[in-house]
Amino acid sequence: MPINFHDKTNRDTYSSRKADSTWIKTVGEEIDLRGKSVLDIGCGGGIYSRALADMGASHVKGLDFSRELLEAADRASDGYPQIEFVHGNAYETGLEGDAYDMVLERAVIHHLDRLPDAFAECFRVLRPGGFCLIQDRTPEDCLLPGSRTHIRGFFFEKFPELAEKEISRRYNSLAVQSALEEAGFSSVKEISLWEVRKTYSDISGLRHDLLERTGRSILHELNDSELAELVEHIESRLTDAGKITEQDCWTIWLAVK
Repeated sequence: MPINFHDKTNRDTYSSRKADSTWIKTVGEEIDLRGKSVLDIGCGGGIYSRALADMGASHVKGLDFSRELLEAADRASDGYPQIEFVHGNAYETGLEGDAYDMVLERAVIHHLDRLPDAFAECFRVLRPGGFCLIQDRTPEDCLLPGSRTHIRGFFFEKFPELAEKEISRRYNSLAVQSALEEAGFSSVKEISLWEVRKTYSDISGLRHDLLERTGRSILHELNDSELAELVEHIESRLTDAGKITEQDCWTIWLAVK
């Protein structure tokens, strides 16, 4: 069944890692966040809220529809006085308009079925000249083959029906660009990013994260027996011992109000 973001057992699944330097470098080359006010919509456990603060943002507001994830985010962000977390949704944040220099929606839009409405809300809360940064996977990003660095590809190699589920919830690039323009944004720039998810010293750490479904909502579509089969399949494909640096392929759309 799909992941339940309101379940206490999933509270920490999106709070336990740090944003990788590949993400920080890519975003930092596009936007100078020093002294800026940022809204992180769909912040989950606050991983990227903390990264934005580390990049110099003077105020970061993380918003999510799951109170359980917000509790984990607040706990993990102790020591970040410039971050606050609020309950809300991507369509109607309830926040003041023309108030933010940047809005981030990372790994959010594949959970949304009303893209123009969500982007219209981003447009409303941004100041003139502010940036909207959308990061998600296109169908093409998802279906890249599995490898020692692209573990996700093995999911669909073992369970092709998962690929159908994955594609059904992903927007193609044209749909995202069109929805941004419909909302009023201009100068939409598309960037491809291979972002390091995590580096494991050996396969045991990867096995643990997969079996716990850590940060991988698609794996909640498998039952425990199927998940064990998947992990066994991945281990059979990764026969070389040693370090595993897992990366995910993403598309970023950067637009200006």
